Amino acid sequence: MIQMKKIKYLIPILALAISAVSCSNDDENGGGGDTPPITILANLYATSNTSNTIYSYDFTPNGIVLRPFNISSNDNEGIFYDEAANELTVLSREQKVINTFQNIDQTPANETLNLLASSDVVLDSPRDIAVKDNFYIVSDNADTDGDPNTDEGRFFIFTKDTMAFTLRNIVTVNYAVWGIQLIGNDLYTVVDKTADVAVLKNFTSNYTTDVTATPDKQITIEGITRTHGITEDGGFVILTDIGDAANESDGGFHFISGFVSKFDATPDGGTLSVSGNQVRVSGALTGLGNPVAVEYDSPTQTIFIAERANDGGKVLFFNEIGAGGNLVPNFSSPFPGASSLYFIDR
Repeated sequence: MIQMKKIKYLIPILALAISAVSCSNDDENGGGGDTPPITILANLYATSNTSNTIYSYDFTPNGIVLRPFNISSNDNEGIFYDEAANELTVLSREQKVINTFQNIDQTPANETLNLLASSDVVLDSPRDIAVKDNFYIVSDNADTDGDPNTDEGRFFIFTKDTMAFTLRNIVTVNYAVWGIQLIGNDLYTVVDKTADVAVLKNFTSNYTTDVTATPDKQITIEGITRTHGITEDGGFVILTDIGDAANESDGGFHFISGFVSKFDATPDGGTLSVSGNQVRVSGALTGLGNPVAVEYDSPTQTIFIAERANDGGKVLFFNEIGAGGNLVPNFSSPFPGASSLYFIDR
C-alpha cells in the first residue's frame, strides 16, 4: 500500500490544472486498453443535491485527476466507499433509498456506475451515513409529526450483505439531525439548528429495536451558530458552521484536537469553550457560506469541505490551518450542488 503521507507533497501544486480524464487504479486491475494505468494514492468522493453526478478526485503522483460518474438519482447526500469490495454507497434523497454501486476503480470518467444493491423505499430526508462492519446508519431529518415547531430526527440502522440492505430498526430522537460520525462504537451526532453535539453510546448494540432515545450527553460548541457536518480522524474532530443558511459568507469550521477527552470533560448541557480547545476558520477569504459536509486526513492535515452556497457549490481543501482565521483555501473546485464527501487513502 502506498502511504498517504505522500499526498502532502501534492498539496502545494493543487492550484495547478485538474484534468478530467478516464483513469484506473493499477493496484486494483492492472489497467487495460491503450491507456497506461494511473496509480491512485487516495480518493475524495463527492455528491450533489442538484444532479446525478458523483465526483471522484483521484490523487495521483502527478496531481489530481477529476473523474465524474453518473448515477440513477438526481439528488444525493451521504456517501461511503468500501475499498475491499470496490463499492460506492450513496444515499438518494430523490429515490429515498440507499444505493450501492460496484466496480468503481474500473469505471472510466463520465460513465454510469453499475448498480449492485438498493434498500427498500423507507427513507424520507437522508443527510449522512456512518458505517461500521455490516451496519449502515443513516441520519434522516424529516419532520415526522407534521408540526414545524417541534424538532425530531431519526437514525435508520441497516445491515448489508453482498446484494441487499435490510432495515433492522429505527432510532428516533427529539432533535433535528444532520451529520453523524462513529468514533469507536459511539455515534456522535450534530444537533441541527443549534451549536450542539450529542452522543449515543455503543449505538448498534444498545439500540436494537425501534425506540425513542435520549442522548447520553449533549454539549454546546462555543463559537458555532448552526452546525451541519462532522468528521473525525486521528483523534481530531472538525465541525462545520453554516451560520445563517441564507447568508453566503458567514460559514466556517472548527478544528478540535483530542475531541473525545474534551467532550467527556464537559458536563452534560455544558459548553466547550473556544479558548484553549478549538481553532476556527472563517471569513471572507475562506469561501465558506454553507459548508454542509467535511472530511479530514490527519497525516496530511488536510480538511475537505463541501460548500453548498457559494457559486452554486464547491469542493474546498484547506491544508495545515495552524491558528485558523480568515484563510484562503489551498484548492477550490466548482461542483454544483456539493452536498457530501468521503475521503479514503490507498
